[in-house]
Amino acid sequence: MSAGERSGGHPGRRRGRPRWWPGRAAADAHAAEEAERAAEEAERARCTPISKCAEGPAGRPVVSVTGTLRSVSERTVAGLPALAAELDDGSARLEVIWLGRAAIAGIVPGRELVASGRIAVTHGRPVLFNPRYQLRPLDKE
Repeated sequence: MSAGERSGGHPGRRRGRPRWWPGRAAADAHAAEEAERAAEEAERARCTPISKCAEGPAGRPVVSVTGTLRSVSERTVAGLPALAAELDDGSARLEVIWLGRAAIAGIVPGRELVASGRIAVTHGRPVLFNPRYQLRPLDKE
């Protein structure tokens, strides 16, 4: 006979604070916010400032940059659609181009993202072609 059956309760049910305890949701939300904030700070620490990328590092290593999309536009490159965006991290601006894409969900002006890839210099400006990217969560205000 289990403890739940001996006490007259339901089998398998634990005694104590109920699972739906009101303070639990607030505590879980606060812990999630703290974890997200810590992850963002760690991500920013691993990212290279765009101004350092523009210097053209030797060997074109893969870099990660983070910032806010200032503008997004559709273009054609060699007759193919391309989505161009300008990423600004406060130190400089970087052109980001996705070749073969006319639009990408979530890629809109004002959105923050982390992008990684190899920086190319085109017409004297740093450009990141077809980067891997991660959209940052939208601010909940």
